[in-house]
Amino acid sequence: MLFRQLFDSASCTYTYLLSAGEGGEALIIDPVLDHLERYLQLLEELDLTLAKAIDTHVHADHISAIGALRDKTACVTMMGRQSSVDVVSMRIDDGDKIEIEGVALDAIYTPGHTDDSYCFAMPGRVFTGDTLLIRGTGRTDFQHGNALSGYDSLFNKLLKLPDETLVYPGHDYKGDTVSTIGEERRFNPRLQVATAEAYADIMDDLGLPDPKLMDVAVPANMKMGMRQADAEIAERSLNPGDAQKRLHSGDTIFVDLRESGERTKAGVIAGSVHVPYQQLSDFIKPGGALAALAGQDDAPMLLYCAYGERSALALKTMRVAGFKNIRHLAGGIDAWINSGAPLEATEAG
Repeated sequence: MLFRQLFDSASCTYTYLLSAGEGGEALIIDPVLDHLERYLQLLEELDLTLAKAIDTHVHADHISAIGALRDKTACVTMMGRQSSVDVVSMRIDDGDKIEIEGVALDAIYTPGHTDDSYCFAMPGRVFTGDTLLIRGTGRTDFQHGNALSGYDSLFNKLLKLPDETLVYPGHDYKGDTVSTIGEERRFNPRLQVATAEAYADIMDDLGLPDPKLMDVAVPANMKMGMRQADAEIAERSLNPGDAQKRLHSGDTIFVDLRESGERTKAGVIAGSVHVPYQQLSDFIKPGGALAALAGQDDAPMLLYCAYGERSALALKTMRVAGFKNIRHLAGGIDAWINSGAPLEATEAG
């Protein structure tokens, strides 16, 4: 596995880049906007295609780069379902798998530092964001943090992992780069408590100042969604009501860009063709399935995803590829459900 740990000295943030190897897909965890060009350079040098960009939570000490990376690479942006950001491509739930070719992470919901904090585990290592630090833990005094929730996340989730599991935190202020679950269990001073109340007493008495960039970073990080009102996208957007008319008329091909797990969890629009967003290029090239479905008459298509971000990106990609008679569902399945429009179940997988 290709693995890079990158560092932002201003906020002491660690960013992680993972891939099965050079020339393949990659995912990035907690990227910092100030280092956008470095990430893009590294992706080019290693011949990597950025498939997914993930934030462990809404950050208060730096501006995230997941939105900028989406705009530069058309990658999928991901955050927890509990996050208050305006739009991301995919919302993560506890127990979900985050997959790219050759790499899979298990999502662990770990509220405490914030109410939207997640950690991501794979065999032998866990990316702990601000939930568990090396010889420390994330503060719990703002952004709906809660020390009792933090105790539960630490003791009943992370510390249940094998002792040899490598711990890669979201920050370090002393120069440490990695620890293990076993080390933290034995030597982390905030974990040497017998009860949740004792842990809360420690966390409630830290008396730390707010992060310097908090008033700038938090609002910026809550407004990272792709602007689906941009002219090219807006003129080719349909609301759920108009999309239902297309569905009832039967003259439009509905294209579902979500992953299989999303389809199983939420359901599908009846009669949809499944084209996972990350495989779109194979479907739209000459001879590809969507190219064949469009045919010489350029049959009308309606693209949809979870929240409208992937479908907006796909719309632009397909326009460049020569597809003319395409629209996308503004707000995605989320808007479709909120409008009361029907969905049908699909089999797992």
